[in-house]
Amino acid sequence: MLDRREKWRGYWDDQAAGYDKGMRFWDRLLYAGQREWVCERAVGEVLEVAVGTGLNLPLYPEDVRLTGIDISDRMLELARIRADELRREVDLRKGDAHHLPFDDGSFDTVVCTLSMCAIPDVDRALGEIHRVLRPGGRLVMVDHVVSPNRVLRLVQGLIERFSIPSAGEHQRRRPIENVRATGFVVSETQRLKRGHVERLVAIR
Repeated sequence: MLDRREKWRGYWDDQAAGYDKGMRFWDRLLYAGQREWVCERAVGEVLEVAVGTGLNLPLYPEDVRLTGIDISDRMLELARIRADELRREVDLRKGDAHHLPFDDGSFDTVVCTLSMCAIPDVDRALGEIHRVLRPGGRLVMVDHVVSPNRVLRLVQGLIERFSIPSAGEHQRRRPIENVRATGFVVSETQRLKRGHVERLVAIR
């Protein structure tokens, strides 16, 4: 698994320079308004898992205190540039969702946007998120998920033949089931784009 993680880390380093342009296309096509929906629900001490190039940074309320982790050094370099341009103080660190480098109960909110699909062990990552949240803290997520349509599920399976080996990116996950199994209480959820996109708020 370690060699595979290094391969995926290298993939995201290579993607960093063109990530914003490509992601903005998908944001318009599938995820319009979803980053805003997630970020406006963030309160207090906030951790963003897989912060990437920091596309969410301008969308958070001004009164939250932000920390972000990512496995990609190049993504983090771009996130730091964005934070400086916004004049926003953000603690940006290299980190692995499987081993969050924070004490128990460190955060009021954990944000995860379009990233649980590419985290190798979803249950381990959610266990870590549960650990670093304070009692009553919230996990706010949005991601693409397995389609309820049989034909689209088949297409997703075909895409996975390439996306998983190259980037560890899954098309047919549905993290809400793992969220509940971890012990969170889902307080808000909605499926969009004919069920292909799902967003949620879950309470520790």
